[in-house]
Amino acid sequence: MAVDKSETRVRRMFSEIAGRYDFLNHLLSLGVDHYWRWRTVRRVPPQEQGPILDLCTGTGDLALAYSKAGRGKTQVVGADFCHEMLVIGEAKARRAGAAQSVSFLEADAQHLPLPDNYFQIVCVAFGLRNVTDTDRGLREMARVCRVGGHVAVLEFSQPLWQPFRAIYGWYFRHVLPRIGQALARNRLDAYNYLPESVGEFPSGEALAERMRTAGLRDVRHYPLTLGIATLYVGVK
Repeated sequence: MAVDKSETRVRRMFSEIAGRYDFLNHLLSLGVDHYWRWRTVRRVPPQEQGPILDLCTGTGDLALAYSKAGRGKTQVVGADFCHEMLVIGEAKARRAGAAQSVSFLEADAQHLPLPDNYFQIVCVAFGLRNVTDTDRGLREMARVCRVGGHVAVLEFSQPLWQPFRAIYGWYFRHVLPRIGQALARNRLDAYNYLPESVGEFPSGEALAERMRTAGLRDVRHYPLTLGIATLYVGVK
């Protein structure tokens, strides 16, 4: 049975866990999520001209990482359709002194109210698999990216190397959901949804090919931390 990724279910799920989202992300990844975002910014650095769009921004961690890399001179837009997440993101931006360079937009990744060929970088971290129609989300990312700009997708994946694949798979399917559910206390089983959604989502060359179909070229993918996550980068 396919995972329910309807807009209504996903929005409600993230609204329920918004208050503990950052804490649980850092706890369950043992802090490695900071490194993954750092690698994304290093691999796809901001240029001098043009704004950046962080899609499915959540509480804005990748948007803030790009603002820091641009030394506050690069305008970054963090877009998400979960209002509760954006409220937290805006507060984080104010605390970080980045309120002038980072703005937030409540919008669905499948229907972005943004112009064509506008952003130098369009990125998404651990959010594309939550978009109901993956291909439509990728087409929207490509549409709003300027010609010659980069589309970057950071997403969970499944390690290939044994015995690590088996050990990590057991933790990801059985331990992580129990800890997450116990601490998040949400009705929609957000941390059971996590391994289910990762298991169904295309990874490696399969996702790279879908990015090419969306209109991107020179698509490459870079496994991170033995393949727990993968960074995909394409050019408009």
